Amino acid sequence: MVKKLHKMSGDKKTGSQLSGAVKESAQQIWLAGLGAFSKAQEEGGKVFEALVKEGLSIQRKTQSVAEEKISEATSKMSHMATDIQSRAGYQWDKLENIFEERVAKALNKLGVPSAKDVDALVARVDELNKNVQTMNGKAPAAKTAAKTTVKPAAKKASSPAAKPAAAKRPAARKSA
Repeated sequence: MVKKLHKMSGDKKTGSQLSGAVKESAQQIWLAGLGAFSKAQEEGGKVFEALVKEGLSIQRKTQSVAEEKISEATSKMSHMATDIQSRAGYQWDKLENIFEERVAKALNKLGVPSAKDVDALVARVDELNKNVQTMNGKAPAAKTAAKTTVKPAAKKASSPAAKPAAAKRPAARKSA
């Protein structure tokens, strides 16, 4: 195109021919621009789709890495929370034991019996009740049957000796 203009200017042709050549060049430039635009549109769509696919791939990779990091952080925090909870529980138990020991010492100094002392007294009272019932003849059936067979023989043998002792007791009371 530049050669055409150069040839025209070398021939010294008129201005109308020059303006026709400029028009023709402008027309060719315009058409080349439209062709480039059309090609860019065609290629642009393909490039755009390729960029979308690449972006989607990068997004998936990023999400995967982010999920891994979140999972690791969650695991670490969970482990730390469990560790802290067990330490706090241990400290709380230790504090509770110290408190209980001090309260027990204070109550002991005041003369208040402990739970062990009360349990021992209850067991002793139960044992004494059993002994009293046994002495009064309210023993369990097996013990009562054994004593009834022994008592009649003992009463017959000891009854003459028991009468003089019984007679002496009222006399002793009168003199006193």
